[in-house]
Amino acid sequence: QLQASGGGLVQAGGSLRLSCAASGRTFKSYAVGWFRQGPGKERKLVSSISRSGGYIYYADSVKGRFTISKNYAENTVYLQLNSLKPEDTALYCCAVSTGNIVSADGSNVRSWGQGTQVTVSS
Repeated sequence: QLQASGGGLVQAGGSLRLSCAASGRTFKSYAVGWFRQGPGKERKLVSSISRSGGYIYYADSVKGRFTISKNYAENTVYLQLNSLKPEDTALYCCAVSTGNIVSADGSNVRSWGQGTQVTVSS
């Protein structure tokens, strides 16, 4: 089971840290991705980290602002969101895949967590 948290309401330019905690599984065995879906938009992969942690992906829209990391001791994956913009407003969900990486379309996702809402005001 995946538990996402850390969302909230923040002003443009602010920061949030999202957490994805796993119970019953270890992130050492899974690639992890963060997807988001804004109002009236399709779900999109924002960032992902491979099983080993050696490969990291960021969507162009968040490069340089978001940072994904795995904390094996806490069995948690974090997504640090900095320099937030109103267009980052979305429901953010974490997901795991047994593949080496999470596919951008989510087709190889094994399990989805519930979302955490991020709202950025201008």
